Amino acid sequence: MTVHVLGGHQTDFARNWTKEGLGVYDLLRESALGALADTGIDPAEVEVAHVGNLAAELFCGQAQLGGMVAAIDPAWAMLPTSRHEAACASGSVAALAAMADIEAGRYDLALVTGVELMRGVGAQEAAQHLGSAAWVGREAVGAAFPWPSLFAELADVVAERDGLDDERLGANLARIAEINHGNGLRNPLAQTRGWSFPDGCFGPDDVLNPPVEGRLRKYDCGRITDGAASVLLASPRYAKEYARRHGRSADDLPKITGWGHRSAPMLLADKLALAEGRPYLFPHLRQAALDAYRRAGVAGPDDLDVIETHDCFTITEYAALDHLGLTPPGQAHRAIEEGVIERDGPLPVNPSGGLIGLGHPVGATGARMLLDAAHQVTGEAGECQVEGARTALTLNIGGSCTTVAIFVVSR
Repeated sequence: MTVHVLGGHQTDFARNWTKEGLGVYDLLRESALGALADTGIDPAEVEVAHVGNLAAELFCGQAQLGGMVAAIDPAWAMLPTSRHEAACASGSVAALAAMADIEAGRYDLALVTGVELMRGVGAQEAAQHLGSAAWVGREAVGAAFPWPSLFAELADVVAERDGLDDERLGANLARIAEINHGNGLRNPLAQTRGWSFPDGCFGPDDVLNPPVEGRLRKYDCGRITDGAASVLLASPRYAKEYARRHGRSADDLPKITGWGHRSAPMLLADKLALAEGRPYLFPHLRQAALDAYRRAGVAGPDDLDVIETHDCFTITEYAALDHLGLTPPGQAHRAIEEGVIERDGPLPVNPSGGLIGLGHPVGATGARMLLDAAHQVTGEAGECQVEGARTALTLNIGGSCTTVAIFVVSR
């Protein structure tokens, strides 16, 4: 069964909601009501809600977020809700659960909302809270910043496997950072849209681009962000009626044509051990991509117009490129050096700015990617629009590539 994306809403990722005296409920409320306003749907039509969130208990002492959704509108006072956690892939896992509800025929219209309130604590405390998505006590032990530490380790492995010297890998990562920050400047909801980037700031300058962990520097790293994103997913039956009410054809509505979802063992070391002797560093990620392409009926990247991929660090995006098939395994540098992923390249990647440029409220990222994909294929992405986009892919990653979720959205 086809699942349609009717529309949605993303909050402004530059806002610091704690400084405004607002909390996680306010984020959820703005995003959910914004999705209703965007689509013109009455709250009473929504039949189920799925919430993606990593660590509201740690960041703001709040659990039971489904009950908060039920408090947003009187029509939702008895709404069935669920919360889903898969580290940075929480929003995508919530979307997969909503799709399953629709495909099973249980409901015709589902709200998917992802949320994270992260900026109410200091950087060190935020890093430790985020570190709960690694295997606590068994990896990144003693690291001041657990995730930069683990992804710096991953960068070293990539350099060795792909035969890249420090200078070449560094130049490729710097180019990813420069592209995504440049794209973020165009996005009116991006956390870094007002930033300035002096010449040389993406390179190996310890003043302009200070080291964080290993070979990863300031501009290689994603943001600590407050934000929420919501999408409304519908069955073909509801989508047809919705289109009729709005004087449109259901064929004009974006739809999820393919998906892939895989998990690997928690420890990065265990994943690296599984990769020994194999062409791909993360075989489960490659399999998820193949699953998504098969379900969508597309051959691979040549049938895509745009990609929104996880780039919590530049090395994450780098590793994703060959797994998605833009290059043969171990040759992701070609997609960067040949300009494939540029905004005006053959297959633009992260025209939104990605996690690095746009921001990364952890639980919201998967829903935000899905919304951006829907906007791209309907020509509604504004300054981030890729001309003529009809098919988009999203890749959302949780942990050290522990959980991966991919959607293909087409029109």
